[in-house]
Amino acid sequence: MGKVETLRHPEKANKPENPSPRKPPWIRVKAPTSKGYAATKKLIHEHNLHTVCEEAACPNIGECWEHKHATVMILGDTCTRACAFCNVKTGKPGAVDLNEPDNLALAAAQLGLRHMVITSVDRDDLDDGGASQFVKCIKRLRETTPETTIEVLTPDFLHKDGSLDVVIEAKPDVFNHNLETVPRLYPTIRPGARYYHSLKLLDRAKQIDPSIFTKSGIMVGLGEEKSEVLQVMDDLRSANVDFMTIGQYLQPTLRHAGIDRFITPEEFEEYKKIGLSKGFLVVASSPLTRSSYHADDDFQNLRQARLEQLSGS
Repeated sequence: MGKVETLRHPEKANKPENPSPRKPPWIRVKAPTSKGYAATKKLIHEHNLHTVCEEAACPNIGECWEHKHATVMILGDTCTRACAFCNVKTGKPGAVDLNEPDNLALAAAQLGLRHMVITSVDRDDLDDGGASQFVKCIKRLRETTPETTIEVLTPDFLHKDGSLDVVIEAKPDVFNHNLETVPRLYPTIRPGARYYHSLKLLDRAKQIDPSIFTKSGIMVGLGEEKSEVLQVMDDLRSANVDFMTIGQYLQPTLRHAGIDRFITPEEFEEYKKIGLSKGFLVVASSPLTRSSYHADDDFQNLRQARLEQLSGS
């Protein structure tokens, strides 16, 4: 494990190990073995695409890939940041793949996706933070599979003026940017980011296009207090965010941030009820919830909730 950690996360190689509590029964998942999983994996690799499902070691990969749901990670597999929770490789990224938008669109067509989630690594090395590649992917998908709805999960575009604007102007159906944790934990968990910048990004997205669905999520189990989670909810609602996800943090390796505790299913259900009472159209809150988990079904729920809201029912 030490060698693998060093290769993927050189900045964590000399950090002390952080043992976490034993996983409770509700957090355990089976290893992926289905034919559907294998077929999706083959298709993704044939088109030279990366997925956050693999790179972030998502526990839901077996279920999602069996049903041909994958979150494509553009702009390579190497991130310029080094967050304490993330399993994506860190280091100096390579050149942007000019064929990526075409490959992504072909994969979406072959998978028959009705809803596509596009995310990326942080690319602080690029003048626009990778925004133009998001735009190219959105446009290519619209040309190839116009019936596919598109969700983008972007970086924070810190110090990249104008980048958010061009992404929103490309008209994705959902704009997602995760806050990841409560502001108090940013210095240790998300040191390269700024909580209020991320919050402002979400608010600005809605100002540019009030019709767009906005979405954000956090992990719990990192040592946050309940009151802090509720404050994040209030902050997101102040930014007019429509959809919030809340999931259990799982430690990728012993040198990543340790798990403070496992939140119970009952606590997740309580967060969901509170979030809905605060005005979110949809709240996905469970131990295995991830930002893109069941994103296609959730998008349908978003549209239905907005219709009901507009009709006053």
